[in-house]
Amino acid sequence: MTTPQHPSFPPRRPRRGPNAEEGDGRAADHAPVVAHGASDGRPGAGHGHTHAHGPAAPVSRHLRKVIAAILIPFGAAVLVGLAVLWPGGAPSHERTGVGFDRQTQQATVTKVVELSCQSVNASGGTPTGDTSTAEGSSAVQQAKGECKRATIRVDTGDDKGRTFEEIVQPDQSRQLHEGQEVVVAYEPSAPKDLQYSVTDINRRLPLSLLAGIFALAVVVVGRLRGLMALVSLAISFLLLNFFILPAILQGSNPLVVAVIGSSAIMLIALYLCHGLSARTSVAVLGTLISLLLIGVLGSIFIGWAALTGNTDDNTGLIHGLYPSIDMSGLLLAGVIIGSLGVLDDVTVTQTSAVWELHEANPTMGWRGLYRAGIRIGRDHIASVVNTLVLAYAGAALPLLLLFSIAQSGVGTVANSELVAEEIVRTLVGSIGLVASVPVTTALAALVVSADRPAGGAAPAAGATAATGPGAPARGGRGRRRKH
Repeated sequence: MTTPQHPSFPPRRPRRGPNAEEGDGRAADHAPVVAHGASDGRPGAGHGHTHAHGPAAPVSRHLRKVIAAILIPFGAAVLVGLAVLWPGGAPSHERTGVGFDRQTQQATVTKVVELSCQSVNASGGTPTGDTSTAEGSSAVQQAKGECKRATIRVDTGDDKGRTFEEIVQPDQSRQLHEGQEVVVAYEPSAPKDLQYSVTDINRRLPLSLLAGIFALAVVVVGRLRGLMALVSLAISFLLLNFFILPAILQGSNPLVVAVIGSSAIMLIALYLCHGLSARTSVAVLGTLISLLLIGVLGSIFIGWAALTGNTDDNTGLIHGLYPSIDMSGLLLAGVIIGSLGVLDDVTVTQTSAVWELHEANPTMGWRGLYRAGIRIGRDHIASVVNTLVLAYAGAALPLLLLFSIAQSGVGTVANSELVAEEIVRTLVGSIGLVASVPVTTALAALVVSADRPAGGAAPAAGATAATGPGAPARGGRGRRRKH
């Protein structure tokens, strides 16, 4: 593509030197272009070459010191928090045999025989299925229809190779077939012929295959950054499983644990994926400010709305096993952690947008950068908020269907604690996301526009800052080739 001419530029001459193919028709003595080649022997050539091929124009030493003065103490505080609160593992307890708190083993259905449900009941058989559910209990009362007698072999644990039989009722949602891999629960205190029962289907193969397809797609499209994103995702899961969850179970304040854990995940994910740079640091600052806002708003409205966080069987089981856990604090911790992933996306996008706008026009002041960046951010706000609301609505769809069946009014539905939790979670997270756009855009505009290298010229324009209004568009293009 040919760059528009400007009267103040000298006539163009052919590019020479090892990097002549990158000239794109630009003037040979234009400062950023000279920096790419060494044919003229000027001392600044090697330095300019390094800057032009980096992911972003470097900022001055003064700004690096300012950013470091903020983020280094923050990073140190996160490390101290991790060291102080790091648990030795989840505390042990005696299993209750209820819900997820059951001993489970892997098993395989070896044989399935159809028979009359009436004959099963008449012969004194045990028409169970999963009797811990309402469906399993109602199936015991059935006396009509075609049932199935499944023979299941235990494949793991001390009883490996042991078989047992289970009757599957016709109205059960989970039907068994020969060769199917299942998960069975073990209750040692039950009679021997009732110690094992099928609780679920073994889905490891399809889930593993889907995860592999996802990882392949991320690496193929994202290349090195995609690979780094997968590494950061793995580290996030490790922190969740080995720090956040065990620390909460050991009695640490869920809010403090969530803040420290989320901060560690944020620092690792952003710097690992986007590099150690001023641009990434600005995104970190924007994310941190937004997380603080979410934490404050969440704490206020969860307390004001008297949300206990104990609204279903799972939270009730947690509260029963660990009464010391602050369930409302656990709810707030979930709001913070759930908002973090979307916040990273918004802050990184806004920071990159401002940086690219500055590289395209280095003469633009911080107000101009902010106005241009916020126009991009408004589109981002609309899509992200809609995404977040629909994500929570989709997760709560069965609950919403129950309210619809009961023909409850909107006010009644919204006032119930189960739905009110989701409303507070959604709105607090959305407010934090909306606030992150102007906050991050303003930070990025201030940092990139205030930056001045030692020579006093804008870094993006290099030596061409004084060549006229046509120079900015030319100065930024060499750097953007690597974005």
